[in-house]
Amino acid sequence: MSEFETEPTLASRLRLSVVRLNRRLRAQRTDSTVTLTQLSALSCLFKCGPLTPGELAAKEGVQPPSMTRVIAALEDHRFATRRPHPTDGRQAIVEISDQGRAFIRADVQARERWLDKQLAELDDSDREVLARAAEIIDRMAGQ
Repeated sequence: MSEFETEPTLASRLRLSVVRLNRRLRAQRTDSTVTLTQLSALSCLFKCGPLTPGELAAKEGVQPPSMTRVIAALEDHRFATRRPHPTDGRQAIVEISDQGRAFIRADVQARERWLDKQLAELDDSDREVLARAAEIIDRMAGQ
């Protein structure tokens, strides 16, 4: 047996830990009728502000026809609205609605409440290690 088969590498352990944590955080979602793709697009609108469908598709790494369906679903939920582009009559601007903002805030709060409970069970030393790890992971993810 190779070392890889008998002892997980740091990369493997970290990847699995992040996947498991992400799965647990997703389980805390407030509304499972909104797909993860829709939630991601809505979060992008929340962070970035109004965008054209093409800009939103590019930021989300999906094809424009797929984003058109996502935007339609967000409109059905009343989480986003479309308005005419101010200078290009062929384009539209998509923006998050007040209801969409409230949804994102509630979703984030539910996940952070769960995570806060988990962190409260740790001692100060473990929380310090995680604070440092969060900085490192964030830096790695930004590369």
